[in-house]
Amino acid sequence: MALTGLVLALACIILAQWWHGGSGWGLLDGPALLIVLGGTLGAVLLQTPWHQFKAAFKALKSLFGQAPWPFHEQASRLLHWSHQARQAGFLALESKTEHQSLDDFTRQGLQWVVDGTEATALEQLLDNEISRLEEQKELEAQVFEAMGGYSPTIGIIGAVLGLIQAMSNLDDPSQLGTGIAVAFVATLYGVGLANLLLLPLANRLRAMYRLELRYRELTAIGLMAIARGDSSLSVSRQLAQYQGQRQ
Repeated sequence: MALTGLVLALACIILAQWWHGGSGWGLLDGPALLIVLGGTLGAVLLQTPWHQFKAAFKALKSLFGQAPWPFHEQASRLLHWSHQARQAGFLALESKTEHQSLDDFTRQGLQWVVDGTEATALEQLLDNEISRLEEQKELEAQVFEAMGGYSPTIGIIGAVLGLIQAMSNLDDPSQLGTGIAVAFVATLYGVGLANLLLLPLANRLRAMYRLELRYRELTAIGLMAIARGDSSLSVSRQLAQYQGQRQ
């Protein structure tokens, strides 16, 4: 859906340009693109620590493809663990911590349960992990949000540069057209990059991270129920509200 939305937006712009008798190639301008992309990246690099900038771009791969958060499978797994723990004790779950399909949060939480962590302390540990993730993911989304904020302004800088070039070549019509083209196309790139790519990316990252946070909340509730020794029926009821989540 992410790729479909981007292609649809770009196709509509190019089609509108062609419909009015223009050429799609007329929207391509190297100097304008250099100004907008280079200026936007430079501004964000100036305000953003490198590790956060790198993490934000690394997170983009989560936007394409199926998100690995199977709510129903996780709820069934937690319910099974609850039944095992009540029958054979927490140590019966120790082998589960080495299961390859478990995410790091689930594996760590389950290990705390196996170690006999008291339910109140376990809740605090899990809440801290969820809060840490939420803060980290929000910082990643803010990188693209910042780029979306700078991009239109950098486009205006490109427009001003193009007009300066045009005004300095009033006696040369061939150079005059080039300067005006850079001015308008740079503005288009700045506004388009912000509203068709960067700001939607930031919001989509937030949507994906909210899904991951819900998955972790489901896991935390199940693990705390296991630590308290709740019945399987009670665990099932507590997890039921999360099983309708969609990827």
